[in-house]
Amino acid sequence: MNFPSKLIEEAVNEISRLPGIGKKTALRLALHLLKQKENVTEELTKSLLSLRKDIKYCGICHNISDSDVCSICAGKRRERGIICVVEDIPDVLAIENTSQYNGLYHVLGGVISPIQGIGPDDLKIESLINRIAQSPENEKVKEVILALPATMEGDTTSFFITRRLKEFGIKVSTIARGIPVGGELEYTDEVTLGRSILTRVNYSAE
Repeated sequence: MNFPSKLIEEAVNEISRLPGIGKKTALRLALHLLKQKENVTEELTKSLLSLRKDIKYCGICHNISDSDVCSICAGKRRERGIICVVEDIPDVLAIENTSQYNGLYHVLGGVISPIQGIGPDDLKIESLINRIAQSPENEKVKEVILALPATMEGDTTSFFITRRLKEFGIKVSTIARGIPVGGELEYTDEVTLGRSILTRVNYSAE
């Protein structure tokens, strides 16, 4: 790709480093910013710098936060006896957007993957164990929901965490895996279809 300016080329190269953005999209974004008033670009730059420098991670669940404890962990109306364990921050946002869950979270920061050199010590698993062990009597954890990917790595991580939690005698559950709404059985993979049969639920006509 030929550029009329070295400055445009540098901007395109930096923007195209973002996930899901190719050189053509990066060029459109760069030219769009160039057409805007100077203060628009300055505000964007300030916002990105502030994001990078000032963002914090919750000291309890490891979610992104503006303070040492995130708004979810600090929330008075959250069900403190339930912790949903997720792989990463986007999973928290996805579950929160459903408005169907009112408990707490724990962000692992990944899943166990020997191929990629990621072991249990590289994740926030020990932090989860300590959190449960040290929870006050009035906020005792009763259930841990494992909302991890339906992959070999996700299953390995779930198995490891379940074994570590055995000593606490608390309920360990996992999110249901099945046919998506609007999905056709013909196009569903065998593993998903098999799990849907095994984890079937009662049907009511009422």
